[in-house]
Amino acid sequence: MKTRSIVLAAILSAGLVAGGFAFAQLERDINPGRHPNLAAAQRLIDQAYGKITAAQQANEFDMHGHAAKAKDLLDQASRELKMAAEDANRH
Repeated sequence: MKTRSIVLAAILSAGLVAGGFAFAQLERDINPGRHPNLAAAQRLIDQAYGKITAAQQANEFDMHGHAAKAKDLLDQASRELKMAAEDANRH
């Protein structure tokens, strides 16, 4: 039983690390000079993502996938903000 818990924790930790790297690789270069509100929103998304990761670790990852889903939605929101800034740059 203890070995199973250790293996499960290791697998979940690896997933969080991989997810963190994927999140870190997203384009986060909205120009705050041109789009201060979009850039600020993107910074807040980054902070929220970090808080969710901390919550997952504090709760030993037992959130039935809801925290991971929230992180996926934050990824999507960040990409949408980037696209909004790019679209505004074209007009």
